[in-house]
Amino acid sequence: MNSAAVLSAFGALGVLVVIFAESGLIVVGFFLPGDTLLFPAGLLCSGGHGPHLQLGQVLVCAAVGAVTGAQAGYEIGRRGGRALLARSSNRQLKRGITRAEEVLARYGYGKAIVLGRFVPMLRTVLNPVAGALEVPARTFLLWQAIGGVAWSQGLVLAGYALGASVPHVDHYLLPLVGLIVSVSLLPLVGEVAHGRRARAAARNTAAAADAREERTGGRQ
Repeated sequence: MNSAAVLSAFGALGVLVVIFAESGLIVVGFFLPGDTLLFPAGLLCSGGHGPHLQLGQVLVCAAVGAVTGAQAGYEIGRRGGRALLARSSNRQLKRGITRAEEVLARYGYGKAIVLGRFVPMLRTVLNPVAGALEVPARTFLLWQAIGGVAWSQGLVLAGYALGASVPHVDHYLLPLVGLIVSVSLLPLVGEVAHGRRARAAARNTAAAADAREERTGGRQ
């Protein structure tokens, strides 16, 4: 879905609907813009080229979409359970679900829910997975609201601030969006690298244990 088309046709309401879906509707939201919608929306609030949006409306719609979308995803996962998550045949989606489970197990509920909000794809699957894993409802609501508000308001305000301070910044919108996506993927890249190091360390430990066992058996 093209962010410019959504903002031109639906304005702040489009932000609410798309962010709601991207935050919790696991099949549809997986393919919707998140970062690449909020940042341009902030630029348009500053008077950039294209439809002018009201900053207050966009901020409210972004926050409402993020928080209610995440809560809807949690309820879907809680009511549908693992069976619902396992129905998809999309490999990328299944990898995202596995990654969400690993992040929740590694970082704990609060940190994982907040940090997961800033990682594309992970933020869509993390909420239903949290519901399926029966993360306590109050804990989830608290941390997803904190993460959702920080993420949505931060990106909109960043776009607004840049648009207000840099003349004709809309001419560089595509490179800026690409930069935002690249930066938002850094935590995911770090997770992949950490996972590889952990697996390598586990293999080395196992190999060392096998070597010790062979030496011990040889002496016997």
